[in-house]
Amino acid sequence: MNVDIVSPGTYTYGSLVLGGVLKEKGHAVKITRKLESQGDVTLLSLFSTLQLLDPKIRDFVAARENVYVGGPVGLCPEMVLGELDARAVVTGEGEDIVARLVESGPVGVPGVAFRQNGRIEKSHPQPTKSLDHALPLIPDDLCQQNVRGANVYIETHRGCLGSCSFCQVPRFFGRTIRSRSIENIVAEVEEMKRCGISRVAISGGTGSLFGYRNKVNKEAFVQMLRSLSAILGKRNLSVPDMRVDLVDETILKAVRDYTIGWVFFGLESGSDVILKAMRKGVTVEDNHRAIRLAKSLGVRVGGSFIVGYPGESREDFEETMGFAEEAMLDDVFVSIAEPIPGTPLASQILNQPQEELSLFQEHKGEYQALKLSEAEARCFELMLHGESCKPIPRALTNDLYNTYLTEARGQGQDIKKVMTLLGKYREYLP
Repeated sequence: MNVDIVSPGTYTYGSLVLGGVLKEKGHAVKITRKLESQGDVTLLSLFSTLQLLDPKIRDFVAARENVYVGGPVGLCPEMVLGELDARAVVTGEGEDIVARLVESGPVGVPGVAFRQNGRIEKSHPQPTKSLDHALPLIPDDLCQQNVRGANVYIETHRGCLGSCSFCQVPRFFGRTIRSRSIENIVAEVEEMKRCGISRVAISGGTGSLFGYRNKVNKEAFVQMLRSLSAILGKRNLSVPDMRVDLVDETILKAVRDYTIGWVFFGLESGSDVILKAMRKGVTVEDNHRAIRLAKSLGVRVGGSFIVGYPGESREDFEETMGFAEEAMLDDVFVSIAEPIPGTPLASQILNQPQEELSLFQEHKGEYQALKLSEAEARCFELMLHGESCKPIPRALTNDLYNTYLTEARGQGQDIKKVMTLLGKYREYLP
C-alpha cells in the first residue's frame, strides 16, 4: 500500500519511526513536511494544539478520505475529530498498531478513536511492547532541519517520574520508564549519519532516566553518550533536557565529555510557592544546587521559566527575577503558562475565571505603553532581564528588544486561541 506521512513544517521523530515500521512491513512510504499526499492512506503527525486551527491543515484533511491523525493532540480525540474531518485519531503509541491501521482501518485496533454511526468510538491504548524499532525512514532534507540547533531529536526512553502539572509526558507515556537498547539507538544514529544527519539531540524527557531501574542508571547513560559521541563527535551531540534532581557529578561529567557540553534545566520559577503549585517536586535551592554543580564541572547551563502560572503574584515573579540574576545562566528561555490538553494545568486554567488569570489582566507597570497583558509583560521582562544576567551580557539592541516583544505578544495570542479551542471541548478533557 502507498502511505504518505505528512509532518507539517517540522519532521517529528514519531513520523520517522512510523515510516520505518511501515517500510519494514513492505509498504511504499513517503514522508514530507509539505501539505501534500497522493497515497492510499495519509498519516498526519501533529505536535501542537494550534495546528488544529490551521486552515491549510483543515482543508488538507477535508480533501482526503483516509487521513489518520497522531501526536500529542490525541489525548483529546474528540477535539481532533471535532476540528478535522479525519478518519481516525491515534490516542496512544503507534508502532505496534500503525500497519494494522493502514491495512484494515480503525475498527478493532487498540488506541484509536473514530466516528461510527454518529458517535465517537474509542478503544483503550496499549503501550508499545518494545521500543526497539526498525530503522527510521530518513527524508533527504532532514539534514537541513534545525530544531534548537539539532537536525533531529531522537528518543531513548519513554515515561517520566515527575508530576509537573503543565507537562503531557507522564500523561501520554506513563510514569514507568521504558528504555531502548543501546544497540538499537546506535544503529539508528549510524543510519542517520550515513544519510547526512550531522547534529542529533537526545530527547524523550529527562535524558538521565535512560536505563532507569529503580534508580538512575549512570553506567547506561554514560555508555550511551560515549557510543553516540564516537559516531557523531561531541560537537554534534546534545542531551539538553534534565531534571535538577536527577543529575550528579557522574551524569554531568558525561555531558561535558561526550556532548556539546550544555545542559538544559526546567527551572520554571524562583518561587517555592509556585514550584509547589506546579508539582515540580523540587525547591529553589535544588535548582541552585544543580546549577552550581554543573558550572563547577565546566558544563554550560540553560534554563527555562514559566510565567503567568495561576496564582503567581508579583512577589513570586520578583523572586524568579532575583533567581535569574543570582544563577547567571548561559541562556534563558521564557514561556507563558500554556494549557496543554490532558494536563492538570489545562483543567485548572479553564476552570478559573479569566479575570483571575494574568493573561487577561492589563499590565499597568513599566511596560504599560506597550499594551501587554500582565503575563505577556512578565514574559517580556524576564527575557530582557535574562540577557543582562548572563556571564557575558548581550547588548540590548532595538532588534533584540523587538524580537522579545513580538515573542511575548505572540505567545499570549496563541495561548488565548488554545484556551478558546479547549473551552469548546472542556467536557472531554482528561
